[in-house]
Amino acid sequence: MKYKLVLLLLFTILLGCGSENYIAQVPFKYDYSVDLLKKQNKMNEKALENQAVVNDNTENLSDEVLAIKEKYSIVLGVMPKKITDYKLYSYIDKWIDTPYKDKSFSKDGIDCSYFIQSLYSSVYKVTLPKDPAGMFRSKSLQLFTGRDFLEEGDLVFFRYDKDHPISDVGMYLHNDRILACTDKGLAIYNFNDEYFQLRYIASGRIIEEAKKQSNGTK
Repeated sequence: MKYKLVLLLLFTILLGCGSENYIAQVPFKYDYSVDLLKKQNKMNEKALENQAVVNDNTENLSDEVLAIKEKYSIVLGVMPKKITDYKLYSYIDKWIDTPYKDKSFSKDGIDCSYFIQSLYSSVYKVTLPKDPAGMFRSKSLQLFTGRDFLEEGDLVFFRYDKDHPISDVGMYLHNDRILACTDKGLAIYNFNDEYFQLRYIASGRIIEEAKKQSNGTK
């Protein structure tokens, strides 16, 4: 009978290794039998008495999705159970580290607003304008300023100069981490960094009516 390693134990060990080392090892094997564990760790029955062994894949996720789930739980510093929007993170994962290029959407260079527009269309089936100012004015968004209200998928808007009140946009994920573009490219950054805090204007969340319309419901 097959068993799986305790996810919490894996999570603790991997955090100790650092996210960069961990990401270099993704994907890794999730499917271990007790016999294999004993053989690899030279453990006898007595050594296993105090070890909890549970099925950590009750959703029967594929190896690819499991790798995404574990990877982004480490990157965002949250428990894996927080990572449930697999389509979102699978979409993001293919574009991470793409260089920045103004008004472009390709692997050679990407503008974050263009990327966000494509992501929302693909993942949430909601059509937004391509430019940050257009998104900010979109009737599909409910704007707010309180950071305590931020949830996964919310847009965060930034102002870089006086001539462009809404200059750029990013996406909030979890644990004060945002997806955004800088001169380093598309990546996940700490929202608390001074670079973003000095430029932050407001946030926006897709309203329920827009979601219903995108799903063809009333």
